[in-house]
Amino acid sequence: MLINLETKKSVEEVRQKLEEKAKEKGFGVMATHEVTKILENKGHPISYSCVIVEICQPKSASQVLSKNPYISTALPCRVAIFEQNGKTVVSTIAPTYMLDMFNEPELKGVAQEVESLIREIMEESIK
Repeated sequence: MLINLETKKSVEEVRQKLEEKAKEKGFGVMATHEVTKILENKGHPISYSCVIVEICQPKSASQVLSKNPYISTALPCRVAIFEQNGKTVVSTIAPTYMLDMFNEPELKGVAQEVESLIREIMEESIK
């Protein structure tokens, strides 16, 4: 399941605010991928602006990775910010949905907490 939000703000405005809000809520910004620029530089341009911001909450990451190292394949959490139909969309895969792939029901609480915080970060980034 995707968490999708829309705004009239620009991709860059949302990106800056998302990075700021993530840090305020105890997440680290692991990387930012300028997808549009990367594809253009590789000779495969797309017609809209797209950025992916990777964020991670160290405490939660440690909890889930201590239980199951395969969960590292789903980390860090990725938030996409892109233009579509005259709006900017902020989108991520819900951590609770992602956790279901790993059959670790005892980690559901951690995933719910992370999902709630990421949703807050996304909501605050589009204001």
